[in-house]
Amino acid sequence: MQCHHPRHIFFPRFSRSLHHHLHPPKPISRIFTMSFSSSSTPHSSSSSASPSIPDNNEQQTSKINQVLQYHKQTKHNFTQYARSPGRLDWANQPDPFRRYISSPLINLQHFPITDEEQGKKSNLSYFSLFNSLPAAKPMSFSSISQFLYDSLALSAWKTTGFSTWSLRVNPSSGNLHPTEAYIIAPAIGSLSKFDFVAHYAPKEHGLEIRAEIRDGFFRDCCKFGLPDDCFFVGFSSIFWREAWKYGERAFRYCNHDVGHAIASVAMAAAELGWDVKLLDGLGGSELEKLMGVGDIGKFSVPSRPVKGEFPEIEFEHPDCMLAVFPCGEGEGRIVDYAKLSEAAKEFSRLEWKGKANMLSKEHIVWDVIYKTSEVVKKPLSVGKCSRIDPFQSSGVCSESSYKELTVREVIRNRRSAVDMDGVTEIHRDTFYQILLHCLPSGSRSEGKQGKPLALPFRALSWDSEVHAALFVHRVSGLRNGLYFLVRNEDHFEDLRKVMKPEFTWNKPDGCPDDLPLYELALGDCRELSKRLSCHQDIASDGCFSLGMIAHFEPSLREKGAWMYPRLFWETGVLGQVLYLEAHAVGISATGIGCFFDDPVHEVLGLKGSDYQSLYHFTVGGPVLDKRIMSLPAYPGPEIDV
Repeated sequence: MQCHHPRHIFFPRFSRSLHHHLHPPKPISRIFTMSFSSSSTPHSSSSSASPSIPDNNEQQTSKINQVLQYHKQTKHNFTQYARSPGRLDWANQPDPFRRYISSPLINLQHFPITDEEQGKKSNLSYFSLFNSLPAAKPMSFSSISQFLYDSLALSAWKTTGFSTWSLRVNPSSGNLHPTEAYIIAPAIGSLSKFDFVAHYAPKEHGLEIRAEIRDGFFRDCCKFGLPDDCFFVGFSSIFWREAWKYGERAFRYCNHDVGHAIASVAMAAAELGWDVKLLDGLGGSELEKLMGVGDIGKFSVPSRPVKGEFPEIEFEHPDCMLAVFPCGEGEGRIVDYAKLSEAAKEFSRLEWKGKANMLSKEHIVWDVIYKTSEVVKKPLSVGKCSRIDPFQSSGVCSESSYKELTVREVIRNRRSAVDMDGVTEIHRDTFYQILLHCLPSGSRSEGKQGKPLALPFRALSWDSEVHAALFVHRVSGLRNGLYFLVRNEDHFEDLRKVMKPEFTWNKPDGCPDDLPLYELALGDCRELSKRLSCHQDIASDGCFSLGMIAHFEPSLREKGAWMYPRLFWETGVLGQVLYLEAHAVGISATGIGCFFDDPVHEVLGLKGSDYQSLYHFTVGGPVLDKRIMSLPAYPGPEIDV
């Protein structure tokens, strides 16, 4: 359960200000006194009206305005939550597993997976992966099996009473898993005699062969500017899976999940000595062709939410395509998207196998999700360059903070905490070490943070747009209060200018020189962080919690409406690092999708939509529910979820 959200929609009312008994030097009670006037009404933004976008391109302006309207409409506020079903329609809970009926299924190898040459289990330590990657393993049935087993497979089954459900390596909001994955690869041993497109079936840990590419798509990858020993991973989203529970806000959560999946793939690839790069020059049309998801169906979007039998909304929205290749072989290459687009056109002529299964009998069409998903589809960027930069190691200040765990032990045993114990503490050096692994550029002797060079952020194709406002509760050696991690230092002066003038922006005690972390105000933030995260104790009972603050409207204005989901992808990648780091140091973490958007901005002094809070997280000591029994991922229970 990765994205905490109230089980029932309710409308809380409380005092118009949040006063706390806090200690100096900066009286945080005054800094954080929040007066909620008429501006904090349902679906309001920090500004009184949707911003006007100065753009000569009328169509692009319209798209950005639709994105801004969606984001504004799906905000939670103290007086009202974004629209959702209000109750869970269990009879129509979507099937979490997509299958392509009559498509050939090839079962993959399961754990333990042995090294083909040495016959030894992988003993690569988690911490070492951030310093350097191992020698690349060749692409084979065994390595592809391991790659998927450690990125997108089931990690366990859980059962209590009459309920049984599965967990996956890649986390998902509400454990609903809207993200589907596809492999496009050259002929590999027992998988296929030809280049192929396959859908990954996590319940079976198998590949459903959807099409064979007989003209040798991967015969000469260098013509696309990619290494010869290369394959693709594609992601798509089934919005209905998430909207069943979360309503209009589901589009946000689906894109969080894409980010988690990107990071999961990047970590599993690194374990094999492989690198990952987002092929972000491809447009939505190319993605549909490459994954074969364009034939599932499209529909006429209604003008309001409608309930009924709408099987069309179970279609898959194409999100992105990743190239996977041996680390070091792609350095300096520039991807030729024009040639890649031409090759993708040939996929329309392939013989596609299998028909997608139905997930629910009845549905609710949340119209704003589908209107927004259309305007954020990215066009082909023929002139865009995706240069593959050398691997950069991450900073080190406390290697001893980590348990002696292998990569697989961390990524497959990661769990989302349901509750925090309110007692566990971590040392400040551990806190700093976790944050060092959250930096996109890694350990740099010179230059600023921002460019994605370190694992797993190097999979992304844009300079970081996401920062973190941290509420420190239980970090020994560090005073409680509000801190800020600047993940793109080009934004530093702007952030200081637009945030509250009372903030000190001091470097905290013992902070490494290369960690751009700043103390804003000191004091007890537990009650504040709880209220901001929809009154959830889990935000205040951990060691620290945080809000991910994205450089928002300027990013859309500069790049286009298609940048909107990518901002959420970046938060998902950052969230996945927090998940893994927490487990690696012996505690736990949980993503929080439910928070009060504009009150978060008001705490920081942010106005307008230049910066927006997109995702919350909490890290601390988990409370284990002993009523829930854990079962192995494979073979799983002989029932359907």
